[in-house]
Amino acid sequence: MSAERGAPAARVPARLIRTRVALSAFFFINGAVLASWVAHIPAVKQGLGIGDGVLGAVLLCMAVGAVAALSIAGRLVARFGSRRVATIAATGLCLALPLPILSPTIALVGIALLVLGACNGLLDVSMNAQAVVVERLYGRPIMSSFHGLFGLGGLVGAGAAGALMWFGITPAVHVIGTAVATAVVVWLAGRVLVADPPAAPAAGARGARPVAALRWLGLLAFAALMTEGAMGDWSAVYLHDVLASSPALASTGFAAFSMMMAIGRLTGDRVVAAWGSASVLRASGVLAGAGLGAALVIGQPLAAVAGCALVGLGIANVIPILFSRAGSLRGVEPGPALAAVASTGYCGFLAGPPLIGMFAELTSLPTALGAVVAACGFIALRARSVSRS
Repeated sequence: MSAERGAPAARVPARLIRTRVALSAFFFINGAVLASWVAHIPAVKQGLGIGDGVLGAVLLCMAVGAVAALSIAGRLVARFGSRRVATIAATGLCLALPLPILSPTIALVGIALLVLGACNGLLDVSMNAQAVVVERLYGRPIMSSFHGLFGLGGLVGAGAAGALMWFGITPAVHVIGTAVATAVVVWLAGRVLVADPPAAPAAGARGARPVAALRWLGLLAFAALMTEGAMGDWSAVYLHDVLASSPALASTGFAAFSMMMAIGRLTGDRVVAAWGSASVLRASGVLAGAGLGAALVIGQPLAAVAGCALVGLGIANVIPILFSRAGSLRGVEPGPALAAVASTGYCGFLAGPPLIGMFAELTSLPTALGAVVAACGFIALRARSVSRS
């Protein structure tokens, strides 16, 4: 990226600024819609009269739908363009939001979550591919701000759901209203997105280089999303069960992680522009790994909360950098490249936390969380491969 290390950037046209605002709305709505669904999971569980085991199996349908969609998302973006696929996927995500809440049976809820997950997987790849195009036109890093708005959308969506439930608004009314409002915004914002540039010619004999680069980017995404998933699933358990913290204090671990991740992403573009992608990745891995490692060694609740915050700040910009690099590789189109990296990353997000739980059964949870420290160390050690890509 020509302006990555502080080179003066040209003045951005007003049309391109409008496109960035429109695409920001896509990321924000994605987070808000998913948070709106999550807020009503307890109500769905109660309405169906099911236990935790059945609920876990039903919720897995959303992950299955997302992974299945990722396998075809790259080809769809390459054929139809990120603008069209992102608009259709975002509209589908919004309109699918009420389905699991309104479905009366377990089977229908599972099918609804398959659809919701598939729309989310398609949107994830296509809006990031569009973000690569917009970032390239800007001539400087802006990817982190998009991902920061996804997190902000999640906070707003969850907060709005909680407030409406406090005032007695039923889940059905909330999700239907949210679906209609967000679908309208998507329709308006989708008209401002930009068309993808013509596909670059094939890399020919050098085609192995993009494949190797994608492999390393995918492994780094696996480590980063494994870390995110582990913090979401195990931070509160570690604070409560291992360090004997109160439930209130235990919940602050993930809250600190989420808050620092949002701050890191909303400010990350300037950091990447000043330091460069490889340097930020290296510092990110060191900060996250050292923060969690120190917390595990100290073994005190406040140190654990501080460690969670450092992990959030450290890991915040890893995925935006990796997605930006994947979409900018020469010799491979952005859609398939992003799909490949995102698919590998999702495997880390889905498989990492259960593997940590299995390892904790054999040893202890602090020892199992050492795998997260190792994943952060891997990011730091392999940061140079991103600059080479």
